[in-house]
Amino acid sequence: MTKSLTIARPDDWHLHLRDGAMLQAVLPETARHFGRAIIMPNLVPPVVTHAQAVAYHDRIMAALPSDMTFEPLMTLYLTENTDPDDVAAAHAAGLVKAVKLYPAGATTNSSSGVTNFDKIKPVLAKMAEIGLPLCTHGEVTDHSVDIFDREAVFIDRVLDPIRRENPELKVVMEHITTTTAVDYVKSQDKNLGATITTHHLIINRNHILAGGIKPHYYCLPVAKREEHRIALRAAATSGDARFFLGTDSAPHVDAAKETGCGCAGCFTATNTMALLAHVFEEDGALDKLEGFASKHGPAFYGLPVNRDSLTLVKSDTATSFPEKLTSGDGPVTVFDPGFPIYWDVT
Repeated sequence: MTKSLTIARPDDWHLHLRDGAMLQAVLPETARHFGRAIIMPNLVPPVVTHAQAVAYHDRIMAALPSDMTFEPLMTLYLTENTDPDDVAAAHAAGLVKAVKLYPAGATTNSSSGVTNFDKIKPVLAKMAEIGLPLCTHGEVTDHSVDIFDREAVFIDRVLDPIRRENPELKVVMEHITTTTAVDYVKSQDKNLGATITTHHLIINRNHILAGGIKPHYYCLPVAKREEHRIALRAAATSGDARFFLGTDSAPHVDAAKETGCGCAGCFTATNTMALLAHVFEEDGALDKLEGFASKHGPAFYGLPVNRDSLTLVKSDTATSFPEKLTSGDGPVTVFDPGFPIYWDVT
């Protein structure tokens, strides 16, 4: 039985760090294990310009403990008023690595997102020209579409038309949750990748709803049927370079989760690598974990693999993870897989 696994230091290609006191609390949880992360721009107000991205980057670096190394890869929040020239300048300066598309109202702090997709065509054309990737929250927000079908409808109505019109545009389908999304990625041979979260490899919709509502398993896109979870695990553990890790670790204080209209998001930064080792071992694919967590993402974004390494060790005693993370805004519940984990990062 494998007791130890050393891989290139992983990266997180979809991360929420928030701001202020929450940023101070959650940043070390990621920087402890990950070399880099694509930082989501859905603050209030959102990060929509190059200048705002510079300022947010500076706040992140100021919050980083002096004994840690970490590189935040910044993104811009795409709106119907985004200036293509500002996007190009941000990319040319080397700070901004992607632009994030939120359909308006799709998830937390997405009210400034896109409703009329025709209005973003000039920005998408410029991004295709300069090689700047588009990261998508892949759900439609049409209330007539069932929440469990919104990812599949997004692919058909929004994503595929965008890609046909801009074949040179690099696109990341973030936090995919369905067999439909997996199959779509596999059907494409150019300029398309997909991130998969830790929690979507572990939970299905029963975990949220069976035996009472479990708010700390509620996320968007919402977890789907078991057949979809199995398809995600098969994709993640396949070695296919089009699939890579994006945790979508999304901290919310308990008071905002455990309420009549709870926020969407699972906070997984603390224990993601141990959970992934469990999943990949369970599926007989420990040899594929380095590709998924450390190599496929850099290859898609055109960046080098991290030179330093991370070692995971399996013991006979279950690993004890903290139940809560303390922040200046309040306690944040750490994702609980619901079963014992025997892996940990040394």
